[in-house]
Amino acid sequence: MEDLFSLAMLYSTIRLSTPLLLAALGGMFSERSGVINIALEGLMLAGAFTAATVTHFSGSPWIGLLAAIAAGLAVASIHAIATIHFHADHVVTGTAINILFLGVPALLSGAFFDSTGATPQIPQQNLLPLAPVILAFLFVPLAWWVLSRSRFGLRLRAVGENPEAADTAGISVRRLRWAGVLISGALAGIAGAYLSLGQSSLWGEWGSLAAGVSTENLWWGPGVNDALIMTNNAAGVPHAFLRTASPVRTPVGDFEGRWIVGTLSESPYYDYVEENDYRSLSAAVVTWRLRWEPDLTVGVARAVFAAADGQADALGRWLDVLQPGDRPNAR
Repeated sequence: MEDLFSLAMLYSTIRLSTPLLLAALGGMFSERSGVINIALEGLMLAGAFTAATVTHFSGSPWIGLLAAIAAGLAVASIHAIATIHFHADHVVTGTAINILFLGVPALLSGAFFDSTGATPQIPQQNLLPLAPVILAFLFVPLAWWVLSRSRFGLRLRAVGENPEAADTAGISVRRLRWAGVLISGALAGIAGAYLSLGQSSLWGEWGSLAAGVSTENLWWGPGVNDALIMTNNAAGVPHAFLRTASPVRTPVGDFEGRWIVGTLSESPYYDYVEENDYRSLSAAVVTWRLRWEPDLTVGVARAVFAAADGQADALGRWLDVLQPGDRPNAR
């Protein structure tokens, strides 16, 4: 039960709910206008692939985000044309778009990258920061206000609930339904962009320092027993961190540092003793990129693992990395 309300669970909930929240809000606007939009999955896939591809070629996640919104609008226009102008069945059209975009990204990926599995990995510095998460949760009260208090929202609801009466009152039913579907396309596009470009960390910066929480995999140090053995093939480790916001530039090179505290559960790397199934993690690393040899980076890292009594106890062990490693259950 303690793990259920852990910091890692809270962070994962916020991170994983962001694209779902954005897509759901978009679907709400379409539904309120009287157009059933079950094509949200296809819209998100279009946004995700477009964002990753454009970011790969442009190097800017913001250009990728704008491209994802454009892709969402374009695909939503297909749904709008079919349902609003040609009166096609909303569910059939939405299902067709979902099926279509199960294959289109793989086809285009093969054309662009000679791979039908995935787009190339996006570098860490080209991923979207915290902005989509903040926007998603700000959109909730904003969407309520727009639908309940604004002139546009009242007309949108009128068109969805009684289009004949709205048309009699001089309201353009077709225009408002287009607006509802396009809003759903734009928000689903943002949701898709977050799926492919979203950070697995939440952090804030204060001057030269940054702090936050993350579930990223890490690889520090050259050794196995003395290194922090977390690679791309290992499960992410939930942790809080304090790090340099950007490299500290000096005449001899660039320095970076990170200090983390987190938890490990049932780690197979040490032993299978039941008392050690829940461990705290305290680690620090400093790296130095030599000025006269930019391709060479050296550094020092230390990680300390110790049996913990729970999440609160583990997160309170920031200073374990500074303690000698001769305590029981410490490594």
